Amino acid sequence: MVEDRRLDVLRAIVEDYVATEEPVGSKALVERHRLGVSPATVRNDMAVLEEEGYIAQPHTSAGRVPTDKGYRLFVDRLTTVKPMSAAEKRAIATFLDGAMDLDDVVHRSVRLLAQLTRQVAVVQYPVLSRSTIRHLDLIALSEIRLLLVIILSTGRVEQRLVEMQVALTEEQLADLRQRIGHATIGQSIADSASNLQSLVDAAAASGRADAQVAAEVAAAMVEAISDHRSDERVAVGGAANLARFGDSFDTAVRPLLEALEEHVVLLRLLGEATTGGAVTVRIGHEGPVEELASTSVVATGYGPGDQTLATLGIVGPTRMDYPTTMAAVRAVARYVSRILDEA
Repeated sequence: MVEDRRLDVLRAIVEDYVATEEPVGSKALVERHRLGVSPATVRNDMAVLEEEGYIAQPHTSAGRVPTDKGYRLFVDRLTTVKPMSAAEKRAIATFLDGAMDLDDVVHRSVRLLAQLTRQVAVVQYPVLSRSTIRHLDLIALSEIRLLLVIILSTGRVEQRLVEMQVALTEEQLADLRQRIGHATIGQSIADSASNLQSLVDAAAASGRADAQVAAEVAAAMVEAISDHRSDERVAVGGAANLARFGDSFDTAVRPLLEALEEHVVLLRLLGEATTGGAVTVRIGHEGPVEELASTSVVATGYGPGDQTLATLGIVGPTRMDYPTTMAAVRAVARYVSRILDEA
């Protein structure tokens, strides 16, 4: 019972500190929360929590604030992810469903996350090397010109013009389309490139009439799907939200503002994309960047179906509303994944 009561006190301290942005004292806790004990008992519990490293006393106040260890216990044991309301879910769906293409999806997602959490939102572009070929088509534009259309599992569309050295009949083109589709659709980028090379080698070895065209189409396709420009691209939004944390400017805000200029640092903060819809919370010193030890990260992976292609999340000072933030990150990731799945 004593342990449960102290956990209740810690929960109350975290919630009050996040809400008021002021160190929390025992008198305020008793007035705001139904703890069922006297202020003296609460002070004793706070002393134990401080001794165990869950809360600390700032130099300028008699109140207490949570430490990284206190926030970690709060996230792991004392809170649950708040479900989004029906109105919030409709708003998310309406906002994201209006996206026109992959870039629009990413930019809408980052704006939405920043608005929902009042933190800095970061969305990694889907990593091309993790995607698969969803659809492929070869369209004859003239006797010697083809349009190659490729749709990836990320929703990304690539088109290439292929100038043929020899003309193909409709039957030959249909046969080539079927063979290339069989070699690539549903396959990863790496496997598709390997299968295309095997297809070209087999066509040349057998002296097929379309061998030259197969080589030209394969070269165009490999060039299109081997473009890794997106692998380290991120979109960032909501930097203005950091103005709310002026009291933590030197310790939390300034280092984070500097990090926003370095996409590689942001990718390190987000970490590896999680699978299965799990939301990862890294608090303060748990993060990989020492200069951002006063920053927390809430992130999760997203992608169509069972694939995880990239990561999205928020970064901000450790004094954040973790339950609401975790719910928003999870909800936006699910909607973005659904959009990519239906693309």
